[in-house]
Amino acid sequence: MKNKKSQYEIFREKVKIILYGTNTILGRMFDLVLLGLILLSVLLIMLDTVKGISSKYHEQLLICEWVITVFFTIEYILRIISIQKPVKYIFSFYGIIDLLAVLPMYLSIFFPGASILSIVRALRFLRLFKILHIPQISHQSLQLKEAIEASKEKILVFIYFVLISTVIIGTIMYLVEGQESGFTSIPMGIYWTIVTLTTVGYGDISPQTPLGQFIAALVMILGYGIIAVPTGIVTAEFAKSSLRNSAVSTKKTCKNCNSQVHFDSAKYCYECGSELPNN
Repeated sequence: MKNKKSQYEIFREKVKIILYGTNTILGRMFDLVLLGLILLSVLLIMLDTVKGISSKYHEQLLICEWVITVFFTIEYILRIISIQKPVKYIFSFYGIIDLLAVLPMYLSIFFPGASILSIVRALRFLRLFKILHIPQISHQSLQLKEAIEASKEKILVFIYFVLISTVIIGTIMYLVEGQESGFTSIPMGIYWTIVTLTTVGYGDISPQTPLGQFIAALVMILGYGIIAVPTGIVTAEFAKSSLRNSAVSTKKTCKNCNSQVHFDSAKYCYECGSELPNN
């Protein structure tokens, strides 16, 4: 005879269905309420920074924010106790975001002003993709994730090269321009280089000598190329990922490299360029 479930186990199962069951009516209703409260919370935080509104309604805004925080706290605790492996949730991406969503208000008790950090609750909108459960969106997000993971080594090497370049250029500008032009130290020269490479150009520091201006012009031109490189790397990997997911054909396997990433109408291997079999 099977053991009857305790009231606590029944409660856990019901809570799990509501919190994690995006395919159930109660689960979807809860997710919609959750998204609404997240949006409301973000709006309350922004309104509280407006002087005219904050001076009149600060207390009311604070009370609403605490009510939402208590709701999120209860939800966080219920998520932990309703699953078999709570530690896995706690240290997961969404678990960390859920914790960060409630911490700032409690920290504000000891550190006034910390409540503004509750704006990180906006990250909880990432749950929208899980809630909508639209195959096209899920497919595209998976492809983007694969593209970023495949290109991370190339991007890290590129960033390493950029960091070395900024140190060298910043040092050169410090030697060329000197303190008279605002380049009071090598770190200040590196700061100017980063600002110029990213095409931001605050204008708080600018070269005055002809040689410095010539170097600045080269750095500006180089900046456009630097912006394009990471985009090109990720785009290329995204195109490869799209090809793998939409063009796999087991009928056309390259005899040279055994690759199966081909369109049905392809005549040559995408990887090595060898001629493919007709069938």
